[in-house]
Amino acid sequence: MSSSASNSGKPSVVISQCRLEELTNRLASLQQENKVLKIELETFKLKCKALQEENRDLRKASVTIQARAEQEEEFISNTLFKKIQALQKEKETLAVNYEKEEEFLTNELSRKLMQLQHEKAELEQHLEQEQEFQVNKLMKKIKKMENDTISKQLTLEQLRREKIDLENTLEQEQEALVNRLWKRMDKLEAEKRILQEKLDQPVSAPPSPRDVSMEIDSPENMMRHIRFLKNEVERLKKSLRTTELQHTEKRAQYIEEERHMREENIRLQRKLQREMERREALCRQLSESESSLEMDDERYFNEMSAQGLRARTVSSPIPYTPSPSSSRPISPGLSYSGHTVGFTPPATLSRAGISHYNPPALHVHGSASHAVARPSPRRSTSPDKFKRPTPPPSPNTHSGALTAQPSLPPPAQPMQQPSSQP
Repeated sequence: MSSSASNSGKPSVVISQCRLEELTNRLASLQQENKVLKIELETFKLKCKALQEENRDLRKASVTIQARAEQEEEFISNTLFKKIQALQKEKETLAVNYEKEEEFLTNELSRKLMQLQHEKAELEQHLEQEQEFQVNKLMKKIKKMENDTISKQLTLEQLRREKIDLENTLEQEQEALVNRLWKRMDKLEAEKRILQEKLDQPVSAPPSPRDVSMEIDSPENMMRHIRFLKNEVERLKKSLRTTELQHTEKRAQYIEEERHMREENIRLQRKLQREMERREALCRQLSESESSLEMDDERYFNEMSAQGLRARTVSSPIPYTPSPSSSRPISPGLSYSGHTVGFTPPATLSRAGISHYNPPALHVHGSASHAVARPSPRRSTSPDKFKRPTPPPSPNTHSGALTAQPSLPPPAQPMQQPSSQP
């Protein structure tokens, strides 16, 4: 029993010693953690004190900055108030100067507009006269060249018919000569056979024309006739060659003249086209100038009606139509009669076929003695925008790129027939 009890008590002692060591180690670790936590607590306390000191410093600085900001704000407000007063005075001065300059520009632009309208009327009249002269001149030249072309075509056809008749006549004469020669040769052959029969000679085969022509025993009259026929054939051949050469030369001459006439016709058509394009460019330039003046004028009056400036008199010679929102009176010297005459484009525009050009609508106010043509009341705000129309370029130095007008039809082409070779 005692041995068994001793054996059972040994493990319990061992277990208690292990438990004791474990608890001792755990206690040591807890004490170590406690020391670390105390050190951290002291550190956090020091940080908290530092932050409190910093907070107090920041509050003091905030109060100081707020006071300084209030002082600066008061100083800035006083400075801005003084500047506003100075700007108000400057604004009043600029308004007065602007009104004076505006009146001056209005008068200047009115004068330039009148001058531009007079120049436009003169240029249109000059252009109409010049275009009518050029068109009449070109039409006369074209008709003359067409008549020449027709006459030369008729002459060429007549020469071709004469050539064909001459060739036919030559062929008929050649056939007649050959037939006569063959008949004569047949007759001589028959006489030769009769003579051979009389001399009791065997009848030879009919010789060829070459052998007959080369025989020495031929009668003298046959040789003479053959030589005559040869000379006649040579003469006719020479005549045919001469006629063909003359025909070729005349044909080449007619072709060259026709080519020159075509080139002249093309050159005249191009010249007419350049004149039309030149006139169209001038009309477009005048229209653009008036459109620019109208746009600037409209913008100016819209700005004036929107700003609602003070009423003042207008010293322009052109009558002024006030807008519904403006109450500016018109000077007493600008009272014109109430009738309005519509401005129509010049007659040359319709005669020349320029249907796509639409001139600006102009109105004439006043009596016939002092009628003034002008567009709608629009003026530019700067005299630099006024552009004087440039004179039209010369037709010899300017080749237009526009193709607004249809070109004239080309002349009739000559009929070419193949010439029959002999």
